[in-house]
Amino acid sequence: MTEFDPETFEEKYVHYFEELEEAYSNAYDQLHGRYDSEVLRAIDRRVLSESEPYYEGDGEFRVELPDDPADRVPAIADHDQFDVVLDEFVDRIERELQRIFGFER
Repeated sequence: MTEFDPETFEEKYVHYFEELEEAYSNAYDQLHGRYDSEVLRAIDRRVLSESEPYYEGDGEFRVELPDDPADRVPAIADHDQFDVVLDEFVDRIERELQRIFGFER
């Protein structure tokens, strides 16, 4: 488990880059095989690559998405799984961050 410091998390890409990569990768792996791989890959590469994780306090994390995520993947956005996959992907990233930093409930 990585020692977590909320103040250090403000410079997350300097201090916690590996942990962030692990959280995003673990979330992807958990969804792989459950959803259309084209949808999952597009969300990962075009939406979540531009997302920003924040520490909210009290062991809670939030992943902020870029504006208009569906516009980033127009060919995929109409897919019936887009919103479901995006919501679950974000939820799993937030839970992975909690786990990695020792805030599991």
